[in-house]
Amino acid sequence: MATVFWDAEGIVLIDYLEHGSTITEIYYTDLIEKVRAALKEKRRGKLRRGVLFHQDNSPPHTSSQALAAIPSAGFELLIHPPYSPDLAPSDFYLFPELKEFAKGRKSADDNEVVCVTNSWLDGQDQQFFYNGIRALEKCWTKCISTEGDYVEK
Repeated sequence: MATVFWDAEGIVLIDYLEHGSTITEIYYTDLIEKVRAALKEKRRGKLRRGVLFHQDNSPPHTSSQALAAIPSAGFELLIHPPYSPDLAPSDFYLFPELKEFAKGRKSADDNEVVCVTNSWLDGQDQQFFYNGIRALEKCWTKCISTEGDYVEK
């Protein structure tokens, strides 16, 4: 399982969870600090200017430990409405594109899947990621205009 943190400029951090493992609040809280370190390295000055942090509302993401780690890392959390997978850019934009690319490919093992995934993500230009963030704005606007009803891309 891949956890991908990205912004309009590209990939910030990818973390692969060992096969058969699940995301826990401790694992996710540790990832938040890794994202902060990756931003510091890859996006100089962005932490000073402020980072809007968007995540879905799965239990590890909404645990008290994770919710405390987000502002501690210097991020401002954007609220994600309940039952709205349509507002998570990785779910409606990034992963569908990756799945389309990987469709029909056979992989010998997990390492090969990681290599193919990394290669595809590395091959996307900045405009691809920018378009994904712009699509989020459209989904949010649609959600607001329908007063929170389910929105499809």
